[in-house]
Amino acid sequence: MSSFQNSFQQAIGAPIPHWSARPRPERLTLHGRYCRLEPLDASRHAADLSRAYAQAPDQRGWTYMLAGPFDDAENYRAYAVQAAQGNDPLHFAVIDLSSGLAVGTLALMRIDPANGVIEVGNVMFSPALQRTPASTEAQYLLMQYAFDTLGYRRYEWKCDSLNAPSRQAALRLGFQFEGVFRQATVYKGRSRDTAWFAIIDGDWPAVRQALAQWLAPDNLPAPGRQLRSLAALRAASAA
Repeated sequence: MSSFQNSFQQAIGAPIPHWSARPRPERLTLHGRYCRLEPLDASRHAADLSRAYAQAPDQRGWTYMLAGPFDDAENYRAYAVQAAQGNDPLHFAVIDLSSGLAVGTLALMRIDPANGVIEVGNVMFSPALQRTPASTEAQYLLMQYAFDTLGYRRYEWKCDSLNAPSRQAALRLGFQFEGVFRQATVYKGRSRDTAWFAIIDGDWPAVRQALAQWLAPDNLPAPGRQLRSLAALRAASAA
């Protein structure tokens, strides 16, 4: 229950006297220890991405994506050309610093500067990126950009409610589950119930600390090895 009241003794939300609309995200490069994010450019990234996605044993990774799967490299390139032209979603390619190759994409979308709300979506990571420090760092870099650079108040993650890997990934990264919107959309000829997750600015300091600690070299002494999990680090910071 809110502790704030108006002159009619009605409960109201907390005042934000100095709030102003946030800037829109820009096409810039974000640098990390394991990866960097570059604005998607089909001429630079599409061939790498098509090859990286082709390494998957099947096409199940596209089941819950709005686009795809793609039959060949040329069809994927055509999609990438179109995706790269938009500002919402604003697509980024994930570049693996160890290889210099583009190995996945993700986007900032449903951008609402007036209310300081932004969503990460269109997450498509190839086998070369999945379950690596770079995959976590890619998400961390966009969160940092949204909260620390642009000053957004709310950072959302939405997915098909049946997409168990996506739901698990959101929780691992520190998003809080907020509920399911039933029959929210229709895509690929089927109905979608949408699961909503979010991190708000009050959550962000603890989420940021846990992610930074997890990504630190002393926590990842060797490929595929972690000394402390993200969940353990968040629990420790909350204690």
